[in-house]
Amino acid sequence: MTDINDETRDQLEQDIKESEADAAAEGADGDMAVVDALIAERDQWKDRALRAVAEAENTKRRAETQQNDARAYAIQRFAKDLLGVADTLERGLASAPKDAEGPAAAMITGLELTQKSLLSAFEANGLTRVEPGPGEAFDPHLHQAMMEQPSDTVPGGTVIQTLQPGYALFGRTVRAAMVVVAAKGSGPAAGGAYADPKATGENFDGKA
Repeated sequence: MTDINDETRDQLEQDIKESEADAAAEGADGDMAVVDALIAERDQWKDRALRAVAEAENTKRRAETQQNDARAYAIQRFAKDLLGVADTLERGLASAPKDAEGPAAAMITGLELTQKSLLSAFEANGLTRVEPGPGEAFDPHLHQAMMEQPSDTVPGGTVIQTLQPGYALFGRTVRAAMVVVAAKGSGPAAGGAYADPKATGENFDGKA
């Protein structure tokens, strides 16, 4: 009888240990499920936060673009009118005598200061001067090709000379710069093939 009781007791102890092990395993699985749920919730909030930041940046960019567009529209017409004043000042200075003295020299200095102040006012309001130098690439968005001619100093498709400066307002062209563009095959590699003084320019279709 004692052996039976001992056997029963051993079986009970084994059953208890197995039950405790199963309970521990279930508890661990439950804890992992809670952790997984928390991680998933964290990832959702993180994704929402990133989306909110991206939307805020997009809203900011749209607002800046709209503000620039409104400002550009408001002053573009006025700016175009002032370009005529700038052109008149430039032509006056270009035709002024270089060796002027006395009152004439003072007048020329005054014109130069006026031009400088006008250009500074342009820049302060987003109106920038576009005046490409020799060798700069022709940009159809900023430049208007008035003629194409061969050159032995600059490569083909680049600017030889600016005939009239242009202006851009907040990156948008108000008036394209009028330029002379080098013909295809131009440049130092041409070996002076275009050095003939009889070479004349031709009308350019804008596709350098």
